[in-house]
Amino acid sequence: MVEPIQDFYAVIPAGGIGSRLWPLSRADAPKFLHDLTGSGQTLLRDTWDRLEPLAGGERIAVVTGRAHRAAVERELPGVPDKNVFLESEPRDSSAAIGLAAAILSRREPDVIIGSFAADHVIRGTQVFDWAVRQAVATAREGYICTIGIPPVEPSVGFGYIKKSGELVVEGAPEAALVERFVEKPDLETAKAYFSDRSYLWNAGMFITRADVLLAELAQNEPELHAGLMELAEAWDDRDARGPVVDRVWPNLKKIAIDYAVAEPAAEKGRLAVIPGHFDWDDVGDFASLAKLNSHGRGNDLAILGENARILADAASGIVVSQTNRVISLIGVKDIVVVDTPDALLVTTSEHAQRVKGVVDALKVNGRSEVL
Repeated sequence: MVEPIQDFYAVIPAGGIGSRLWPLSRADAPKFLHDLTGSGQTLLRDTWDRLEPLAGGERIAVVTGRAHRAAVERELPGVPDKNVFLESEPRDSSAAIGLAAAILSRREPDVIIGSFAADHVIRGTQVFDWAVRQAVATAREGYICTIGIPPVEPSVGFGYIKKSGELVVEGAPEAALVERFVEKPDLETAKAYFSDRSYLWNAGMFITRADVLLAELAQNEPELHAGLMELAEAWDDRDARGPVVDRVWPNLKKIAIDYAVAEPAAEKGRLAVIPGHFDWDDVGDFASLAKLNSHGRGNDLAILGENARILADAASGIVVSQTNRVISLIGVKDIVVVDTPDALLVTTSEHAQRVKGVVDALKVNGRSEVL
């Protein structure tokens, strides 16, 4: 049996509602609390099971919202209470991951942390383990390390990482420096990236010594860093924590860790990448969910829902049913139908990314009851 990595702590940020998966994913039942793969358990539980052999159950921390605490602890009965870090409100990934780094660094100054989203789908556990172990070895050398996925198609739904020269790191034969990050491209640019083996999909995984991450935050976002350090100082004192969180957390800057840490580190030659040769998807919209559940067969109709009642003839795409209604699809291609008790979504795979616009419109119009 492979032993856990002794100086490693896994961090699972479990936030966001997955607005491109509305109305399946909601504020009170976000994407990570759903079974989107037919595994029989939630994406959050899948993530825990993937990380436990690497870190051990006592060395996994979850950063989540106060409203999701009960659901998270129900899904993860093995998570220690001291390792559930609660946000009073969402403040983006720099605050979530930075909070975990600050708390864990106070408890264990030389700790290496790895951040892995709660709502991604990964298949190929042994290959994933090898990538993480290479990333930890690279982090021990003082680098901030990410794991990039070699593209399997020209995708406009993911950001990209351009790698440059190789690094010589014992225990990490595939380590390379990162030249730059690239935002989601248009199709022609994505095709060019796909043909260039130096571009990888940005999977949003970061492995680093906690003190290195905090030093980068201190240099790039000093006010955010100061707030996180104040929170960490009070965190393990139950009496002091609440008032400090209520005062400090709402004023923390909202900024993604890519902008606050990763991109500046890349400019300084301090960001490394390990290629991850495993199947990965962030399940960012219903088009990717359809592909995931039809195993890439475009002429198939993927069906999710324990009691789904679907009649289909010459139809493809995806149907998600949470009602007892009969849904009949005849001669429609790449359809997306999501039927819930209080909301119905009908679109196509081509327009799946636009679902977030519906959520934004509902917010503007005060329709919070369906969010």
